[in-house]
Amino acid sequence: MPLAPGVYAWLEEPHSIGHPNAGVVVDEDGATVVDTLMVPSQSAGFAAAVSQLGRRVPRVVLTSGHIEFAGGTAQFRLAAVYGSALTSAQLDQPPNIDAYQAFMPEFAEEFEGLETRPVSHIVDSPVMLTPAVEVIPIQGHTPGNLMVRVPAAGVLFAGGMCSFGVTPLAFQGDPAAWAQALTAVADLAEAIVPGHGPVGGPAQVHELQAYLVACAEAQGDPSAIPTGPWDGWADRHLDAINVERAHLLSRGDDRIPSSMLRAIGSE
Repeated sequence: MPLAPGVYAWLEEPHSIGHPNAGVVVDEDGATVVDTLMVPSQSAGFAAAVSQLGRRVPRVVLTSGHIEFAGGTAQFRLAAVYGSALTSAQLDQPPNIDAYQAFMPEFAEEFEGLETRPVSHIVDSPVMLTPAVEVIPIQGHTPGNLMVRVPAAGVLFAGGMCSFGVTPLAFQGDPAAWAQALTAVADLAEAIVPGHGPVGGPAQVHELQAYLVACAEAQGDPSAIPTGPWDGWADRHLDAINVERAHLLSRGDDRIPSSMLRAIGSE
């Protein structure tokens, strides 16, 4: 999906967990890939489409170390891989295949033998990676996310920091802090490519922000989330994880929610 000259979004459907988005920015020396999708049935088609642009791929930027965004890194074996220190630490570990299969059983067979590449370059401060591409560290979805902005095109690849029309997953994040961080995100671009869902803009960022605030205010009870734009979102079963995570953090407890552990078959 072209967003501006040399700027493309790849949107997986249906818009839901397990169907992430990615992007490409064509620059002077080649193409910068933003996230790599998850399993071969997704990442191979994306890599083929990137190849059709006829440009080398010197860089991959990962907005998160979660498998949905990093699972396809092996498709770009000659590219440098940029990520946060947290993403680097995550990708230094072997993929947790059993957990992925339990959480997303529709991809169980494809997770078998899945390999990811490690981060080669850590980004810990804002940087113009190329004349067209700015990489911005941010926290919320995890303690170590990145976003990619194309200032001249008015486009932001928010990756894991944004889900539009899809319930986010905050098992490793901080819903309250995430909501606060989104205030700045809404001001960065008019066209925002989320990690899940259709391309949106500031209005969709504010809807996500309101949902995360509702999770933080629910005091551990998912039924306390009021009605809102999220009523029609996909994957509302994730409410329980997000609300539990927010409640744990409010008490100074940084554990992974038990609801998430049950979802991945670890409890």
